[in-house]
Amino acid sequence: MTSGVAHADDGYDLWLRNGEHAAAAVVAQQSSPTLSVAAAELRRGLPDGAREVLLARTTSPQVTALKLDLGTLGDEGYAVRPVRIGGRAVTLITGNSDRAILYGAFALIRYVHTGNALATATLTSSPRIKLRVLDHWDNLDGTVERGYAGQSLWDWWTLPDFRDPRYVDYARANASIGINGTVLNNVNASPTSLTAPYIAKAAALADVFRPYGIKVYLSARFSAPIEIGGLKTADPLDPQVAAWWKAKADEIYRAIPDFGGFLVKANSEGQPGPRDYHRTHADGANMMAEAVAPHGGIIMWRAFVYAETNAEDRAKQAYTEFKPLDGKFAPNVIVQVKNGAIDFQPREPFHPLFGAMPKTPLMMEFQITKEYLGFATHLAYLGPLFTETLDADTFEKGPGSTVAKVIDGSLEGHTLTGMAGVANIGRDRDWSGSTFNQANWYAFGRLAWDPSLSSQAIAREWAEQTFGTNPRVVDTVTQMMQGSREAVVDYMTPLGLAHQMSTSGHYGPGPWISDLKRPEWNPTYYNHADAGGIGFDRTATGSNAVAQYAPPVAKIFADPALTPERDLLWFHHVKWDRKMASGRTLWAEMVADYDRGVAYVADMRTRWATLKPLIDAERWQKTATYLAVQEREARWWRDASLAYWMSVNHLPLPAGAAPPQHDLTWYKQLSFPLAPGQGK
Repeated sequence: MTSGVAHADDGYDLWLRNGEHAAAAVVAQQSSPTLSVAAAELRRGLPDGAREVLLARTTSPQVTALKLDLGTLGDEGYAVRPVRIGGRAVTLITGNSDRAILYGAFALIRYVHTGNALATATLTSSPRIKLRVLDHWDNLDGTVERGYAGQSLWDWWTLPDFRDPRYVDYARANASIGINGTVLNNVNASPTSLTAPYIAKAAALADVFRPYGIKVYLSARFSAPIEIGGLKTADPLDPQVAAWWKAKADEIYRAIPDFGGFLVKANSEGQPGPRDYHRTHADGANMMAEAVAPHGGIIMWRAFVYAETNAEDRAKQAYTEFKPLDGKFAPNVIVQVKNGAIDFQPREPFHPLFGAMPKTPLMMEFQITKEYLGFATHLAYLGPLFTETLDADTFEKGPGSTVAKVIDGSLEGHTLTGMAGVANIGRDRDWSGSTFNQANWYAFGRLAWDPSLSSQAIAREWAEQTFGTNPRVVDTVTQMMQGSREAVVDYMTPLGLAHQMSTSGHYGPGPWISDLKRPEWNPTYYNHADAGGIGFDRTATGSNAVAQYAPPVAKIFADPALTPERDLLWFHHVKWDRKMASGRTLWAEMVADYDRGVAYVADMRTRWATLKPLIDAERWQKTATYLAVQEREARWWRDASLAYWMSVNHLPLPAGAAPPQHDLTWYKQLSFPLAPGQGK
């Protein structure tokens, strides 16, 4: 554990940076691949000469003889205790399963690497959410949709023969933060993923991941019975279709006995689905659920739907299609709902389906990769975005009915619970495109285990493990991180604006774009900016999307005087001269927000520069370079957006505000057809 300069580091080791002489004494009472992994991690991660660590299940005679009060650990919960066995001072790691002991081992390593003494470790924790899953939008050709960290981690061409050592390190990193599942392929799935050769490739990955407690899942294309099965239909109520899926599930489980199940994107963005046959999402999900049920598998059915059948307000469509189906899904189906009703924007109000389907388990879907928050080059710590959604109150059963309580099952009594994160991982040496992007992977895992954790505490423990425990480094890094996402909101989509990105790969600003075929593909659809005002009216005088929330929430969102200003333009079309809480007009407030976002990035650059003597050169320089890119692009966002708004509202900039560097025509002519992340 260092408190001085971090050692040379290219970012590969993530938050699992171990001392050069680590070799703790570890004893495992039982033998299994998972316990062997746990012992190896402790020997690698704890300092040489540390007290003995004993790994034993709760049913071990040595553990039962201690008569410890361990509470209710469940299948995955762990306990770490300082005990005396045979007159020796020992640190015990115990749980009801080998996987639980592995999680306890990583928790102990985290405890020590964040500056605590091994001898004082008294830890108990159980996950509040059952399925903690990464969704990889990886394609079979090696590209990654919305990926900004290089090619896919999976080398499908050399699998199943060659198992890249990185697969083990990927599993280690996930197990260290409690992630227990991975969807290997893109939700815009190729049916080839379900053919025998690719099942064998998935089985090879499952073999690597199994000792780390990680199950594999596959995204399934709904029309696969036609494309690889030779059927003439994929109608979920057709017995031949149901039989095909049952046979396919049986085939997969023969190769992967602990296969988790399927993730399905249906009737969205051109993907096939049950509505093609005038069936419901429940019809499709339940047919597939029946195929995997005998094996203990589940279906994660995405609620991200929008089609030409609903041009009124894209934000309403998921609720409109799924709310009537509450209670109609099979017991092994969980409906996967994005955090907001549009599409992973820098800020969205919580999705109205949370709290609206009490008879159906709902699984949170966050996006860890930063499709709309500056790709890999903008420093945007997403912990505050995640916790903002999890802490939001649905009022389903009165005050305190938070989104977190919906998805952990405690509010409605569900035992099938889940949280998914769209991964930001690729073949880049630092895994996620930058050091600070690793923190979003880390934060997702920690919050999937315990949604009540604070984003700031997570940032701090990540910084301590990533850069060492020097307080100057940790304090500075944590402060930078904690406000970084808000800065992105400020310079991209202030005051509740959304989807103002260029439609070419979602890179850069494009609030003027209005010529695409579908209305909801255009940023102008979401800003409704005109000479009179700006914002999307989702009250009773507009689309009435507010009515999809519980009455206490709808009452707040329906009234611009009660709506939090951060969400104002999401729910209301308001005049440019509306007086804001600060006393400024809406227009002046918007300009101030854009400027505040740019200034925050400039301040991060200054803060980071002070750490140069304390951070290894490689990670410091890459971060410094990316912060310079971020400041340049934040100014671009600010200037281009203001140039467009002024062309619409014909208002001058407030006194003292700098004019855009170029005119609107200059910004409009910029084009980036080769922006990364567009592989499908």
